[in-house]
Amino acid sequence: MSAGNLWFTLLTCALFMGAVAWISYKKSKNDVGDSDGYFLAGRGLNGTFIAGSLLLTNLSAEQLVGLNGQAYRTNLTNMAWEVTAAIPIIIMALYLLPKYLGGNFTTLPEFLSKRFDEGVRLYTVILFMLGYVFVTSPSMLYSGAIAVLKLFDVPSIFGISYEQSIWVVVWGIGIIGAAYAIFGGLKAVAISDTLNGIGLLVIGTLVPILGFVALGGGNFLDGVKEITTNHSEKLNAIGGPQDSVPFGTIFTGMIIANLFYWASNQYVIQRTLGAQNLAEGQKGVIISGFYKLLIPLFMMVPGVIVFHQYGDSLKSVDLAYPTLIAEVLPTWLSGIFLAVLLGAVFSSFNSLLNSAATMFALDVYKARFNPKVSDKKLIMVSQWFGTFLALVTLFIAPLLMYAPNGLWDLIRKFTGFFNVPIIAIVLIGVLTKYVPAIACKVIIIFHVIAYYMLIWGTEQLFGFKWDINFIYIYAILFAAEIAIMLTFGWMKPRSTPYQFKSRAVVDMVPWKYALSTSILLIALVAMTYIVFSPIGLAYEQAIVSPYFWPAIFGVAAIAAFFMVWSVKFWNRRYSHYVAKQQMNEKEIKRRGNLVPHGVRPSFIKNSSKQV
Repeated sequence: MSAGNLWFTLLTCALFMGAVAWISYKKSKNDVGDSDGYFLAGRGLNGTFIAGSLLLTNLSAEQLVGLNGQAYRTNLTNMAWEVTAAIPIIIMALYLLPKYLGGNFTTLPEFLSKRFDEGVRLYTVILFMLGYVFVTSPSMLYSGAIAVLKLFDVPSIFGISYEQSIWVVVWGIGIIGAAYAIFGGLKAVAISDTLNGIGLLVIGTLVPILGFVALGGGNFLDGVKEITTNHSEKLNAIGGPQDSVPFGTIFTGMIIANLFYWASNQYVIQRTLGAQNLAEGQKGVIISGFYKLLIPLFMMVPGVIVFHQYGDSLKSVDLAYPTLIAEVLPTWLSGIFLAVLLGAVFSSFNSLLNSAATMFALDVYKARFNPKVSDKKLIMVSQWFGTFLALVTLFIAPLLMYAPNGLWDLIRKFTGFFNVPIIAIVLIGVLTKYVPAIACKVIIIFHVIAYYMLIWGTEQLFGFKWDINFIYIYAILFAAEIAIMLTFGWMKPRSTPYQFKSRAVVDMVPWKYALSTSILLIALVAMTYIVFSPIGLAYEQAIVSPYFWPAIFGVAAIAAFFMVWSVKFWNRRYSHYVAKQQMNEKEIKRRGNLVPHGVRPSFIKNSSKQV
C-alpha cells in the first residue's frame, strides 16, 4: 500500500468512525441520567436498533477471518453456528422475551433470583464474570487485533514490531469500545452498533460480488458458474463425522449453545430488555435471525472463491479473506472497510463490557451491599467497574500471543463451562414450578467438574481421552443436568409453587407478524441448507440436482400454508397466551381462562402496576 493510499485509508476510516461516534453521542447524551436510561437505553429501543445491535454484537472480525478460512480449508459446515441460530432466536422472541419484559427484569441473574433465590443469582453472576473476564473479553480483543494485523500490515505502516503492534491495536480497539460502553450506556452502544452494522452488511456483501467478478475474468456469472461446477463439494454444508461440525450436532448440543447465546447471555439479551414494548423487542430479535442467513454469503463464500483462485497455496487458511480483500476491494473503500471491521471488533467488546458492568452494579453491589443506592451512585459504580474490567482485559488480551498452540480451540471449548448450566437453569425456571434453588447450585458445581473431566480431565489425570465431539458433550451434560434438577423437584420440591408475577412497565401486545415471520425464518433456514447441500450447489454432476427445485417449492408451500394459518387462527390465541401471562390469579378468574374476544391486551401495562 503506497503512502498516499495509506493516508487516504486512515483518513476515511477516521471520518467514518467519527461520524458514528458523533451520531451516537447526539442520540444518547440525554438518556443516561437514571438507571433505566443507562442500563436499558431508557426502555426506548425500537426493532431497528435492537436488530442492528444484535447483529454487530454477534459478528466479529474473528468470524470474518475464521469462517472464511474454514470454508477455504474444508467446506461450509461451520455455517451451522450462524444459520441454525434462527431456532433459538424464535424461542427467545415468542416465549422467553414476554417473560423477561413482563417481569421488568434488567439482568438474567435478577430473573433467576425471583424464580429461585439470591444464592442462584450470585452463582450465575460468578459464572458470567469468570467467563467474560478471563475468556470472552480478552479473546475478542486479541482475535480482533489479529484480524486487523492480517488485513493491514500494521508493523510496516507504523515501523514497529509485531508484538508492539498487538499491544497498539488491542489498546486502540479497547479504549474506543470502553468509551462507548462506560460513558454512553446501552443506547450509545446500540446506535453505534446499528450504524457499523449497516456498513458491515454493505461492504461484506460487496466483497463476494467483486470476488465473483474477479474469478470470472470480469464476468460475475462466469465466476458463479466456476464455484458451482468445479470442486462443488466446497459448497456442502451437510457435515459428516470427519467434519468439525457433524450434521447431528445441529439438533443436539448446537441448539443448546445457541439457545444460551441468544436467550440467556446477558450481553445479548440486554438489548431486548431495553425494548420500548414487546412488539419492538420481538421485531428486533426476529429480524436479526434473517441477518444470520446472510452469513454464508459474506463470511464463507469468499473463502471458497479464494480456493478457486489460489488452490491450497496459501501459507495459512486465515489469509484467505485478507487475500481477497487486498485483491478486489477498491482503495476508496478501504478506509470504510477498516472502520466497520474495527466497529465489529469493539462493538462485541463494548457490549460485553456494558453488560458485565450492569450485572456487577445491579446483581452484586445493589443486591448485596446497598439496596437503597441512588441511580447516580449506581451508574458511577457501574462506570468504575467497567473501567476496571476494561483495564484488566487490555492487559490480559495481548499476552495471548505468547500462549502455546491450540489455545484458540481451548477458548472455544471453554465457554462450555458456563453456557450449558445457565440455559438449563433458565429453562427449568420458566417451565417448572417446584424445582428448588438447591438443584441449580448442585448442577452448577456438577457441570464444572464433569465438563472438565470429559473435555480434558480424563486425559490429563488418567491417560485416556473421550473421543466425543465437544458439541455432543454439551447435549449429554444438558440432559443430565435437566434430569438432576427434575429429580430434586420430585424428591425435594419447593414448599409453594413458583408463580410468575407481572411487573411490566412497557406495552405487552405482541408483534402482529411475530408468528408468520418466524415461520418464514424457519423455512429460509431449511432452504439455505437445501441450497448448500449435495442436491443443491454441492451437486457434482450439474449446478443443482433434479431434486433441488421440488425440495425448494415443497418447503415454500408448507411455509405459506402455516403462515396463512397463523394469521387466521394462531395470532389471536398467541395474544391471549401473552395476555394471560401478565394477569394475576384474580384477573384470570374474573376474565376467564382467555381474554374475551375483542379485548386487546393493552390493559396489561396499567394492571401490572397493581401486582
